[in-house]
Amino acid sequence: MARRKKIYEGKAKILYEGPEPGTLVQYFKDDATAFNAEKRDVIDGKGVLNNRLSEFFMVGLNSIGVPTHFLKRLNMREQLVRQCEIIPLEVIVRNFAAGTMAKRLGIEEGTPLPRPIVEYCYKDDKLGDPLVTEEHIAAFGWASQQDMDDILSLALRVNDFMSGLMYGVGIKLVDFKIEIGRVYDGDFQRLIVADEISPDSCRLWDIETGRKLDKDVFRRDLGNLADAYTEVARRLGVMPQNATPMEKPKLIN
Repeated sequence: MARRKKIYEGKAKILYEGPEPGTLVQYFKDDATAFNAEKRDVIDGKGVLNNRLSEFFMVGLNSIGVPTHFLKRLNMREQLVRQCEIIPLEVIVRNFAAGTMAKRLGIEEGTPLPRPIVEYCYKDDKLGDPLVTEEHIAAFGWASQQDMDDILSLALRVNDFMSGLMYGVGIKLVDFKIEIGRVYDGDFQRLIVADEISPDSCRLWDIETGRKLDKDVFRRDLGNLADAYTEVARRLGVMPQNATPMEKPKLIN
C-alpha cells in the first residue's frame, strides 16, 4: 500500500491527500493541547470521539442546508472531506461570557449575553490567534465584505442549530469556534463550514449542574477529558449508552 501524502498537520488533526481530486482525508489525533500548545497530553480515544461527533454535527448541518466540507466518515479516526481554501480566521460565536471574553471585559463567567456575539481571530499560532476586527479583515484582504456577510450568516445558523440540539440533551452551548473555507464551482465561489465541530471547539456545560463537558476539563484540570466527551456523545446518541472511553490495547503475557 502506497504511503499517503501528508498535506498538513495541526495540533489535533492531520490532513492527507484524498483518493479523488479535490478531496482530503482528515485524521483525528488523540493529542490535547491548551494555552497555545503550552500544555500538552495524549488522551486515549479522544480522536475517535471527535471524529464521530464532528461527523454528527456536520451531517446535521448539511441536512438543513448549511454547507460543510464533510463528505463521509471512512473509519473510526478518519473522514473524507472536500478540499477548500481556508479563510485565515477563527469565527467565534458566544452565547454566554466565558474564557477570554470574561477576562477581557471583566464579566462573570456564565453571564448570559444579550444576543449572540460573533468575534474573529486571525489564525496564527505564533501570534496566539489575536482578536481582530472587520476593519483588519478588510484592510489585509483576508475576506471581502460579501464574504463577511456570508460568514456571519453561516455562523449564526450554526449557532441556532447547535444551541437547539444541545439544549435538547440538557447541555448549554456557551460558545464555539468554526473555520470557513472557500470552494469554487467554475467562476462561482461558495463559503462552507470546514475543519471540525467537536467538544474541542465548543464550550459545553450541563444545564442543571454547570459541569463542563469540553476542553476546559483539560485546560483547568477538572477531571478526565475522555469521560466528558463520551458523555456528550452518549447524550446525542452518537455512542451507546453503556459506552466507556476507549483505552490503549494492553499486551497479554
